[in-house]
Amino acid sequence: MTELTHRSFDDQAFADTDVDDAALDAALREDELLLDEPELSPGELELSERASLRRVAGLSTELDDVTEVEYRKLRLERVVLVGVWTEGTAEQSEASLAELARLAETAGSQVLEGMVQRRGRPDPATYIGAGKVRELADVVRATGADTVICDGELSPGQLRQLEAKLKVKVIDRTALILDIFAQHARSREGKAQVELAQLQYLVPRLRGWGESLSRQGGGRGGNAGVGLRGPGETKLETDRRRIGKRMAKLRREIAAMDTVRATKRGRRTANEVPSVAIVGYTNAGKSSLLNAVTGAGVLVEDALFATLDPTTRRAETPDGRAYTLTDTVGFVRHLPHQLVEAFRSTLDEAADSDLLLHVVDGSDPAPEDQVSAVREVLAEIGARRSTPLPPELVVVNKADAADEVTLARLRHLLPDAVVVSARTGHGMAELLEAVAERLPRPEVAVEVVVPYTRGELVARTHADGEVLAEEHTSEGTRLVARVRPDLAAALRDYAVESSRA
Repeated sequence: MTELTHRSFDDQAFADTDVDDAALDAALREDELLLDEPELSPGELELSERASLRRVAGLSTELDDVTEVEYRKLRLERVVLVGVWTEGTAEQSEASLAELARLAETAGSQVLEGMVQRRGRPDPATYIGAGKVRELADVVRATGADTVICDGELSPGQLRQLEAKLKVKVIDRTALILDIFAQHARSREGKAQVELAQLQYLVPRLRGWGESLSRQGGGRGGNAGVGLRGPGETKLETDRRRIGKRMAKLRREIAAMDTVRATKRGRRTANEVPSVAIVGYTNAGKSSLLNAVTGAGVLVEDALFATLDPTTRRAETPDGRAYTLTDTVGFVRHLPHQLVEAFRSTLDEAADSDLLLHVVDGSDPAPEDQVSAVREVLAEIGARRSTPLPPELVVVNKADAADEVTLARLRHLLPDAVVVSARTGHGMAELLEAVAERLPRPEVAVEVVVPYTRGELVARTHADGEVLAEEHTSEGTRLVARVRPDLAAALRDYAVESSRA
């Protein structure tokens, strides 16, 4: 027989403190001092906004008779985690459950206990089997949990069976990730993408309490009125139709926003500005790396999926060439396919770049698993494209917090990787040099003598090309450079005889 193992997570205790008049006066004086503090960056403002409101456990306005569709906007409080270990090692199974615990905490819940069962495959009816469901029900009652989170994607049938037997809310890993995305989305495009992904997940699981969704509108008798008599349609059919219309509208809105994004990307391509996209596992330090390179000031938070909306900033190589650096949404093991589909335009931003900076958390207990998970998602993105994905440069971040043995193992597995710490600045110079080496260079070589009256061409060559040699002569500025075709055409009249030939 299989064993159900238990892993408990410590509860956090909070102590109440009395506030007297002296403490109030001190707080007022502190507020006055805060007025003299410097302005916060956009990322710090967003972080402070996220921390400004916290859920108060135990307050509920849940109705006894719910007649509308349950849209499953999660109100997680005290949760028990359960997973099925079907493959891999015990350490990998425990790491997956620990990651699920971090996801649950990010969503705002308190994790009480985690349970893992060894099975060849999940039970098709109840995910963990009828006997283990009874054991899980005992744990739920003993801990006072009100939610069970399963470390996998449940079918609609499994979801109904578990909720009927456990008498508490049951959700899966996909619904949990979608809820976190809904909390963190800020831009109009991000909110639309998350809503579309949630509706795609909801449609096959659409249901309600009791018989509310089996009621029909219309009918032969009663007070249906003129034009409404007949078989009618069920509440479930009505909701499916409404959700279908909403999904169609969201797809149109996302397509329109994708056109704007493609236009901006087209302008950069027309100007031949190289682009670099930062990809990687969630919480690997991608936003910190963007801030370290460009000083963007975007939100940095030690939480999963802190960044959903892509941020693009201008940067320069050590030799002065300009390029764009884009921070993208993080990946995770078993990333819901609904999110990959909904965030297609955002992910294409990375796929259309000239270089991928694949950021790996060097302090993670199993960074190799992070690399595999990210490359799986990238392969899924590349499979639906006609052009290959850009080259990849692996960046091992958080070197200041990583174990030396882990770093040595990563250097052996990823010999071309660059080890950095975005927080301390260690290895950043080496990273910038590696980026400069891998970015595409202007393809036309020129040797020109530009008259001093055409100084704007010299400035443009420095800004848009790669100057290999420069000398000031009596005739003008002599340049040996590599430039784009349009700039080469503007410089053609000033080419020296040797380069004309």
